[in-house]
Amino acid sequence: MKVGWRNKLLSLLEYFGILFFISSVLTASFALFFHGIELSENIIWKSALLTFGNALFIAFLVWLFDKLRKKIMIDRPVKRISDGLERLTEGIFTERIEPFADPLGSNQYNMIIERINKMADELAGVETLRTDFVSNVSHEMKTPLAVIQNYAALLRSPELSDDDRTQYANAISDATERLTALITNILKLNKLENQQIFPENKVMNLSELICECMLEFETEWERKGINIETDIDDEITINADPELLSLVWNNLFSNAIKFTDEGGTVSVSVKDTDTGAEVSVSDTGCGIDSETGRHIFDKFYQGDTSHSAHGNGLGLALVKQIIDITGGEILVSSEVGRGSTFTVILYDTRNGGQSNE
Repeated sequence: MKVGWRNKLLSLLEYFGILFFISSVLTASFALFFHGIELSENIIWKSALLTFGNALFIAFLVWLFDKLRKKIMIDRPVKRISDGLERLTEGIFTERIEPFADPLGSNQYNMIIERINKMADELAGVETLRTDFVSNVSHEMKTPLAVIQNYAALLRSPELSDDDRTQYANAISDATERLTALITNILKLNKLENQQIFPENKVMNLSELICECMLEFETEWERKGINIETDIDDEITINADPELLSLVWNNLFSNAIKFTDEGGTVSVSVKDTDTGAEVSVSDTGCGIDSETGRHIFDKFYQGDTSHSAHGNGLGLALVKQIIDITGGEILVSSEVGRGSTFTVILYDTRNGGQSNE
């Protein structure tokens, strides 16, 4: 109620302000026009009343025009924007504000609307990620927990043979390791995304680090009979965080071996460059189709569902985050049925190298 009376009072003040302005202009104009002209008092009074009536009418027209202008050019856009923002605050992130028709392209409200719609797109994406994240985490945790629960129940049987007991215990151990890896990766990703992990750069031998990481998978590649081809330049030193880079190489080597069939080949190339180093990890595995390639660094995305039991879809997301915070680049080339190549470009700040971003 108070707002309504305040608006009416302001509207009335606007009208009298316009009236005062127009009356002042007309009075000054007539005073200048009739200066030095002798007129009777009767004519002056009639002219004054007529002029005052004209001032009232002109002031009303100007006031009405201003009201219509504000209604069309200010109140309508503000209300449309306000209603759209209200729906966004209610969590309706599919809401989009319709721009106003503006043939001249000068409507400043459309610029605001464009930015609000862009914000809505971002919020919708964040909400989708949050929903998918909760769903995927629940699913990924449910599977190993179910394995642990089922085999733990079987272990209660007093009639189990030693071989079965060992097999069930190993299954529980594997499920526990998978669950631990999932939680560890989630925590690492969360810290990286919230910038709670900062690279502790130091001068390091990249060639040695990659060789050490490769040897950790020796048992796996020998078990599958995979051929390892290397082309590693000696003594490549860069200024970087060896712990974070170890996570990158471990994930890339693990994926290359995981998706390469028995008797296939995994190739590792490390080259010195003018601005740092370039590392490529190639395999002769199943390859990546174009749709998977567009989402390969998304959290929990697993394009090859037949391999979903081997991972949780967080490895490459973790790799991308690490490469981003270290200021490097990661490129992917792949062909279905022929394998994939992941190329990591590292920039050494000691040599003045920097990314092309």
